[in-house]
Amino acid sequence: QVQLVESGGGSVQSGGSLRLSCTVSGLRFDGYQMGWFRQAPGKEREGISCISASGITYYTDVVKGRFTISRNSAESSVSLQMDSLKPEDTAMYYCAAALSFNTRNGCGQIKSWGRGIQVTVSS
Repeated sequence: QVQLVESGGGSVQSGGSLRLSCTVSGLRFDGYQMGWFRQAPGKEREGISCISASGITYYTDVVKGRFTISRNSAESSVSLQMDSLKPEDTAMYYCAAALSFNTRNGCGQIKSWGRGIQVTVSS
């Protein structure tokens, strides 16, 4: 059974930092691209960062320079370090295992999703 479990969310003030982690089980971690998506209330889910199986990274413009994605094969985990957080970063954040990656759009062909974790940034 494939499981992606997010941790590290919570509430922080504007300008603060949070680190999200996602632990993966039930699939061959090194064979997948790993991504982070988010969905704010009333908005569509958007891909914000992706890391390929070989370690190439993608960031959407709104988080570039503030967020850093990394993966750890030994732990089958992917992390998202989020710095300089803004109120508009408030959303439910989802981890995803993907079959494809490109440097223009990040992760595609999502194989499996985590259940999501809430991030709230107050002004």
